[in-house]
Amino acid sequence: MTGEIEIRADQRMEDLLALLPGARRALFASYHVGGCQSCAYRDDETLSEVCSRNDIPLGEAIATLLASHERDQALLIQPQDLQKRIEDGEAIVLLDIRSREEHDAIRLPDAKFLNQELQNELFAQPPQGTIVLYDHRGRDVLDRCAWFHGHGLQNALALAGGIDAWARDVDPTVQRYRLELD
Repeated sequence: MTGEIEIRADQRMEDLLALLPGARRALFASYHVGGCQSCAYRDDETLSEVCSRNDIPLGEAIATLLASHERDQALLIQPQDLQKRIEDGEAIVLLDIRSREEHDAIRLPDAKFLNQELQNELFAQPPQGTIVLYDHRGRDVLDRCAWFHGHGLQNALALAGGIDAWARDVDPTVQRYRLELD
């Protein structure tokens, strides 16, 4: 999968984060860069500038980002694959990580809104089936999925492209929408 991704030294961080949604998590976990105000970077900074300012070898950072991206890909499930698994009768727990308002307005069938109480229940007694987390467009779900894995829920997957990809590729009756923040 990494052969399809090109990371360049002159790439702006904004573009890099669009290309690799888990890049922010990978840079912070590996180098403590980008996770707080003291180590933040600007969207218009290049990867080379961020690495230089933080004494990170550029080649090492690129290798770290590509390896992280490959791990992230293993956490993703494509909308069509999820649909097939549901149709095949697999036990799937759908968890909506969007806001309560978004969940109440539009959601996947049988999806549960992930609040703190439900999360605590899942951590205390993990479900037997596969957990599939989703957000609006797949931008934040990988971080949450990785967090679930870190808490022992190895059966968690992230819906690639979020509910928007589901509506576009699987079920056009699910209303698509746009947030002002998108």
